[in-house]
Amino acid sequence: MPIIAPSLLSANFLQLQQDCDMLNNSAADWFHIDIMDGSFVPNISFGPMVTKFITSTTKKYCDVHLMIENPDKYAEAFRDAGANNLTVHIEACPHLHRNIQQIKTLGMHAGVAINPHTPVNALADILADIDVVCVMSVNPGFGGQSFIAHTLHKIKQLRQMIDEHSLSVKIEVDGGVTLQNAKSIVDAGAHVLVAGNTVFKATDKVGMIGALKGIA
Repeated sequence: MPIIAPSLLSANFLQLQQDCDMLNNSAADWFHIDIMDGSFVPNISFGPMVTKFITSTTKKYCDVHLMIENPDKYAEAFRDAGANNLTVHIEACPHLHRNIQQIKTLGMHAGVAINPHTPVNALADILADIDVVCVMSVNPGFGGQSFIAHTLHKIKQLRQMIDEHSLSVKIEVDGGVTLQNAKSIVDAGAHVLVAGNTVFKATDKVGMIGALKGIA
């Protein structure tokens, strides 16, 4: 079964505690926390303070996705805020290996995200050093976008690279994940499904998480 990581970017921030409680009582495996800076992406979300509130509500794995420039300046702050995994964008990190070393030294798992236009072979020299690859299946910055179909080919390529070298890297897919396309994403080789609007706009949020979890 896939790992389900609902994205709190789509939560109701007037009822954030209730949404966190809902996730804790659901089949969700991870909390996915999107950080945007208004520079690397054209939107601003929140920072370490809100992240710390979210992580304090749960014992589940907290997956923090930094869609920001200069992530090295904030890695320690997000570690202190409770991140279990910290993902940075390859496009934002000219010294990516150094960024990954920093995250690992701080005691977190390390992830690398790639935008829709970035080829998976750009990860060849870093794949053995990381724990998660976050394949963006929409252009980052906003929730509610439609899945980019070409992403399925990228997931298959990436899974082949991982399997050929017997690596334990998890493939996470972020953007436009729905109950209708989740099976094809998992069949392509993904391990982790990030779902925002699909979960938080559902009438039965817990039921939707369970349905995604049951994809085989």
